[in-house]
Amino acid sequence: MSTPNNNPKGIVFILIAMMVFSVQDGIMKYIYNFVSLYEIYLIRTVISFVLILMFLIITRQPIVFKTQYPLLTITRVILFFFGFSSFYVSLTVLPLGTATALFFVTPFLITIFAHFFLKEEIGVRRWSAIVVGFIGVYITLNPDFSNFNYLSLMPILCALCYSLSMIIIKKTSDKDSVYTQTFTFYIGAIIISIIFYFIIGDGQYNVSDHPASQFIFREWFIDFNSNILLMTATGVTATLAFLFLFKAYSIASPAVVSPFEYSILFWSPLVGWLYFEEIPSLNTVIGILIIVSSGVYIFIREKAQNQSIATEKPLR
Repeated sequence: MSTPNNNPKGIVFILIAMMVFSVQDGIMKYIYNFVSLYEIYLIRTVISFVLILMFLIITRQPIVFKTQYPLLTITRVILFFFGFSSFYVSLTVLPLGTATALFFVTPFLITIFAHFFLKEEIGVRRWSAIVVGFIGVYITLNPDFSNFNYLSLMPILCALCYSLSMIIIKKTSDKDSVYTQTFTFYIGAIIISIIFYFIIGDGQYNVSDHPASQFIFREWFIDFNSNILLMTATGVTATLAFLFLFKAYSIASPAVVSPFEYSILFWSPLVGWLYFEEIPSLNTVIGILIIVSSGVYIFIREKAQNQSIATEKPLR
């Protein structure tokens, strides 16, 4: 990886990556009524695997599938797979912007896990920012406990799984390249998706009318020809976003570019508004602003302390 030295270009790449990620999420939200979650997962992962492989061949970069940390890698793959499964399920009940905002508790969780698992020293200012950030989560959810939809917590579950996987990556990155780690996830995701096909692919467990249940248990390939282009698009957009994101962190300082990942909190509500007529409530807007402010403050404190925890790796 090159020495970070081009922050303006890195920021541009981050902004593009976040825009493309929001498009991918918008596609996922659009097609959940027509296809099965793990059917999409399989198609998207196969497309991404092929595209990344072609990219490495064209750019003549080494292709390494073998990990030096098999047990940690398996754990990370499972966390990542089911983490983002929960995020996509949440799109059946939450506005796109709200789900994305709740996922951005990730810096808070990474900081907490780094303290307990990696023994990183966290000062009172960052602990305070974490507390304030979770207050923002509460305001965003605006829970009515007499009739609370617990699927609204799925983006936070995704953030929990993702944060744990990032802690694992801090250990495995010393020997496994980012592409090796990406390939191991793709291979694992393909295997898990195929297993799900043999268990639930015939739709035998699709017995509920709830949209989340339908999304998970719907029969596979019942309208494949009509949806293959959209499913392929999820793989293409995921790959493009990954490449832009990786390039940004390759050429620029992570401490500088990582706060710009929050730009997705502009793009996602915009996609939600344009395509799903989702208008954020005042509570949601206030909660999002608190979450963003707390996350950015954590990045600033890490830079001031010369201590990369949440800023070291992409949050998406």
